[in-house]
Amino acid sequence: MLVHLSVHNYAIVEHLDLELDGGMSVISGETGAGKSIMLDALGLTLGDRADSGVVRPGADKADILASFDISDISEAKAWLAERDLQQDGPCILRRVITAEGRSRGYINGTPCPLGDLKALGELLIDIHSQHEHQSLLKAETHRRLLDEFAGCQDLARQVQLAAQRWKQTRSELTRIANIGDEQRARHQLLSYQLEELDNLGLGQNELEQLEQEHKNLTNAESLLSACRQVIDFCSESDSGNVLSALTASLNRLGSFKGQPGALTEAANMLGSAQIQVEEAVGELNRFLDHFDADPERLQILEERLDAIYTLARKHRTQPQELEALQQQLFEELESLNADDQAVERLTEELASYERHYQEKALELSNRRAESANKLAVAAEAEMQTLGMPGGRFSITLQANQLDEPHPNGMEHVEFLVSANPGQPMKALAKVASGGELSRISLAIQVITAQTSRVPTLVFDEVDVGIGGPTAEVVGQLLRRLGERGQVLTVTHLPQVAAQGHHHLFVHKARGSDATRTAVSNLSEAQRVEEIARMLGGVDLTEESLAHARQMVSSAQA
Repeated sequence: MLVHLSVHNYAIVEHLDLELDGGMSVISGETGAGKSIMLDALGLTLGDRADSGVVRPGADKADILASFDISDISEAKAWLAERDLQQDGPCILRRVITAEGRSRGYINGTPCPLGDLKALGELLIDIHSQHEHQSLLKAETHRRLLDEFAGCQDLARQVQLAAQRWKQTRSELTRIANIGDEQRARHQLLSYQLEELDNLGLGQNELEQLEQEHKNLTNAESLLSACRQVIDFCSESDSGNVLSALTASLNRLGSFKGQPGALTEAANMLGSAQIQVEEAVGELNRFLDHFDADPERLQILEERLDAIYTLARKHRTQPQELEALQQQLFEELESLNADDQAVERLTEELASYERHYQEKALELSNRRAESANKLAVAAEAEMQTLGMPGGRFSITLQANQLDEPHPNGMEHVEFLVSANPGQPMKALAKVASGGELSRISLAIQVITAQTSRVPTLVFDEVDVGIGGPTAEVVGQLLRRLGERGQVLTVTHLPQVAAQGHHHLFVHKARGSDATRTAVSNLSEAQRVEEIARMLGGVDLTEESLAHARQMVSSAQA
C-alpha cells in the first residue's frame, strides 16, 4: 500500500509530506484547496504525462516521491526482481519535472522510462477519477471493466498481441504477393542471364591473358623478326656483336696487372653485363623455339574474345567487369529465392498466429461469458442500494462479424440498463441521466475493485451527483473496500467522510507573500468539526456538531 507521499514545488504545493495508513482515508477540503493536486502529483509518480507548467512559480523543478509497502504484493516484487530493481524496505517511485519541461523517472533510485513507472504503478494503485462515469458511455470501457471483473486482463492482452501479429504477417505476405508477377519475370531474366555467364565460364584473369596472347599472335612476324635481330646484334653478327665487344674489352683490361681500383670495378661491371647479355640471348632463343604462330589458334582467340566482348556489350558493362556482374546477379537471384521462401514461411506463420489467436480468443470469450452475468447481477444489486430501485442491468456479448482476428476478441461487449421499472433495456447513453450514470459507474467500480488484485484504490470525487441516503450507502461501500486494503477517497459529502477510518483535511495556508497547500491529519474532535462544516457551512452549531458526532459513531459501530 501507499505509505508516504512527498511533494515539493508542485503547482501551489511548496512542501508536503504525507503519511498514510491502511483502511479508508477520507480527503476533504474547500474547492480549490488542492485535493486533486495531491492525486495529480501521485499520478506523475505512476507515469502520467506532465509539462513545465506543473512546477511552482519561482522553483527550478518539481519533485514528487511515493513510497509503497510491497511486502504482500508478489507481482510487484517479481516485476522488480526481473529488472534487478528490488531493494529492502519500501518501493520508492520518484518523478522530477524541471521548469524547462524535462522529466525524469526513478524506481528505487534507478533512472527508468515512464513506461516502467506506469507498468509498475498498475500493480500498486488504481485511480478512479471523478469523470470516469463519462467513459462508461464508451464500448471500450465496457469491455475493460468486464475483463477486469473476470480477471482476464492478461488474456485480453495476449489476444490483442496475437491479432496484431496476424495482421502484421498478413501485410508482409500481401506485400510480397503483390510483387509476385514482377518478381517471377525478374527471376526468369536473371536465371537466363546467369546461365549465359555460366556458359561463358570466364576464368580469373583470363581476359588479360587472352588479350596478351592475341596481341602476340597478331604481331607474330614483326615480333619474330625483332627477336632474331636482337640475337644477331648481341651474339651472331660477323661484323661485330655485343658479346664479342664485351669479351674483347675484358681481355684488354685484364692484360694490365696491378691496375687501379677503378679499372677493377669497371672490369667487374663489364663481366656482369656479359653474363646478362648471354642470359637475354638464351631467353630470346627459348622464346623462338617455343613460339607457335598458329593461324588456327589466332582464330580461336578471336572467337573467344568476341564472345566476351559481345556479352559485355549486351549487359552494357566493361568486359573486365563481367565477373563482378555475375556475382551481383547471383546475389539478386538468391534474394528473390529468399522471397519465395519467405512466402512459404509467412504463410505458415499466418496460419500459426491464427490458430493461436483462435485458441486465446475462445478462452477469453468463455471467461467473458462466465463473468458477464455475475457482473450484471452484482451491478443490478448495487443499483438498488444506490437509489435506483427497480433498475435493471445486463451485459450483451455480440459476435464480431469479421473474417479476420480482431484485437478486442470475438465479441462486442455492451452494457444495457433500465433505470426505472417497466422501461426496456437500452444502451447507457440513451437512458441514463448524469446522476444515474454516476451511480451505475460507482456500482461497477466498487464491484470490480472487490476483485482487483491492486491493494490501493483511489476514488477522486466519484460520488459527484449523489446525495441524501444514497451518499451514506456510497460511504459504506467505500469503507467496506477499505477493510480489505487501502482506499483514498476525495469527497465533499459528509455522509461519505463519516465512514472513513482516517481523515485528511486539505487547506490553503496563506503567508505574507505566498499561498501554499497544506494537509492535516485530523484528530477525532477535529474530524467531527470538519464533518459538521461539510453539513452546515461556516458557522458550527451544537446541532451540526451533534449530528456529525452521531454520523461518525454510527459509521464506527
